[in-house]
Amino acid sequence: MKWFDRKFNFDSLTGTFPSILERLAGTPLRLEDKLSNIPESYLTLRLDERWSIQENVGHLLDLEPLWLGRFEEFIAGVEILREADLTNAKTDQADHNAMALSEILDGFRKQREEMIRFIEPLSSKAEELSALHPRLKQPMRLIDLSYFVAEHDDHHLARITALWNTLSGR
Repeated sequence: MKWFDRKFNFDSLTGTFPSILERLAGTPLRLEDKLSNIPESYLTLRLDERWSIQENVGHLLDLEPLWLGRFEEFIAGVEILREADLTNAKTDQADHNAMALSEILDGFRKQREEMIRFIEPLSSKAEELSALHPRLKQPMRLIDLSYFVAEHDDHHLARITALWNTLSGR
């Protein structure tokens, strides 16, 4: 399923912030583990004009400033969270395939750690702080955005797995 076709219901998240935070913090490790088993020659191959494995990783890095910015907006008390670039121009223009994978992974790890350091102390307010998500047109609490980001991470981890399975003939 395409990311933009996903619908989200956040009703059952109450009390799950520690688990969601754990997912978010673990994404760099899961990503590094997954990529450690893929030969370098496969990382930049594209199928059907879609992003390569490495471009999917780069996309995760590209979105870290958006996520952190939205979390900061909760503290600032904005009514509507900042919009994402739905064309993903940043990823399309970044030429992640020309970069060293280690550079992308290191950047992602550092930015994710920064985000975790920012939101972890907010755990007592995770279900109170709220703003409108601009694309989904629904209120989103800090816990909901955390879940949304974790789901986005997993969406791209699954895409990387699917690409690798196809490229390797599995």
